[in-house]
Amino acid sequence: MISCLTIPYALALLVLGSWYYTTQGLKRKLADIPLGSSNGLFSPLTDPFRSVLNASGIVKQGYDNFRGSLFKIPVLTQWVVLITTPTLIEDLQKASDDVISSLEGLKDLVQAEHTLGKSFYEDPYVPNVVKGRFTRNIVAKFAEITDEISASFDELFPQKDDWELINLNDALMPLVARTSNRFFSGLPLCRNPDYLDLNIRYTIRVILAASFIGRFPTFIKPLVGKFVSPLPAAVRRAKRHLVPIIQERLANEEYYGEGWAERPNDLLTWLLSKATTDSRRTIDDLVLRFLSANLAAIFSTNMIASFAVSSLALHSEYVDELRDEIEDVVSEHGWTKAGMDEMRKLDSFLKESQRCYLSFAYGLERKVLKDFTFSNGVTVPAGATLAVPMWAIHHDNDYFPDADKFDGFRFSRMREDPGQSFKHQMVASRADFLLFGTGRQACPGRFFAVNEVKAIIAHLLLAYDFKLEVEGAMPPIKWLGSRGMQDDKTRFWFRRRKCSTL
Repeated sequence: MISCLTIPYALALLVLGSWYYTTQGLKRKLADIPLGSSNGLFSPLTDPFRSVLNASGIVKQGYDNFRGSLFKIPVLTQWVVLITTPTLIEDLQKASDDVISSLEGLKDLVQAEHTLGKSFYEDPYVPNVVKGRFTRNIVAKFAEITDEISASFDELFPQKDDWELINLNDALMPLVARTSNRFFSGLPLCRNPDYLDLNIRYTIRVILAASFIGRFPTFIKPLVGKFVSPLPAAVRRAKRHLVPIIQERLANEEYYGEGWAERPNDLLTWLLSKATTDSRRTIDDLVLRFLSANLAAIFSTNMIASFAVSSLALHSEYVDELRDEIEDVVSEHGWTKAGMDEMRKLDSFLKESQRCYLSFAYGLERKVLKDFTFSNGVTVPAGATLAVPMWAIHHDNDYFPDADKFDGFRFSRMREDPGQSFKHQMVASRADFLLFGTGRQACPGRFFAVNEVKAIIAHLLLAYDFKLEVEGAMPPIKWLGSRGMQDDKTRFWFRRRKCSTL
């Protein structure tokens, strides 16, 4: 009988053996690209695991040693090649999708086949929906967004003017889920407790499952995915809420056509406008699209907002000036998308909070499908994964003077220079600020996410005083591979402001 104590060792040997077998050919092709770090004699055995357990340290060491070019690190069953300069990142942007694929990189990152379903990458039409009608409707539906933010704060955050200690994630994530779904689906679904809980839990479980599945060799991932994937249960649960809505909408579209006067202006309508094939108009496929939209919105917006709240609490000297700007803008423009555009100091503070504190050792993963030669003459072979050392670039003094210093109005000052107003906005796609990616493959949902976060933080600043549970330091980070997230147990003191204008 095999002892249960031998199972972890067997799995470790399986992963190690698979890594050695599947990466040796690629390693030879990558011989001209230096290794980011080495652990000496046992490096071939330990480096693939060190790159998972201490990604930030490994990548920082490689960046310091090979800044200006490229370096490689082994990460379990793959090789990741890190690109260290904006010029090389621009080379990446220019490559065609059949040479370097962001979709294949994302597929590997989230283990999409097991967590999101095959339609996510076999028929990826949703980004075009987001770039089109989704983004164009931010202005028209912004009053709904701010209404839901206000209602959510009233229900989820303290309402007394005495200090109350609460778990930030427990209040903020449901607020983000409600607000996003008010935009996606409207009332009453956006306030349905079971539907919100489903999407929040699915978001968390996808992140955890993807990290776990990614640690196994390719041939065993289907078996592992079968046991840990959150998708089947999420689909069953989502159908209870979405099937009646989808069926009614499809019936109305068939009867009235696309031009019917009472057609709702929501995510389902926007999806159906691009659902030109029968496979896109099935209930199963549309449910998957709703789940992936919620995943993207809840994950990104909650991450940005939680770092912003922590930054404001740590750097409270900015609070009064931000409140003054928000009050002035709201008095002139109201709670509108145009008003959000005028909040330049808030935009700068949010961008600086991500630049300074976002804990991604590397990101923007791309899969090399055909050998690719960068402008510096270095060739990366097919099969490798390309990525960008986000933390290191965001803390490089050549791109951001005094990069290790938090400067909340860094970018609003830069926007005062002639011709620089758009260039330094948070939503602007740049090769030295990598939160949303760069170029034509930049995150299409960033316009919604930034404006949603602005409205959330603006409301928070006007309605609440808040402070860290432990003053003087940012909340601890939990690492999952190359990505660090603010600890979900982080607590803050909140109290309703007596002089609140809301």
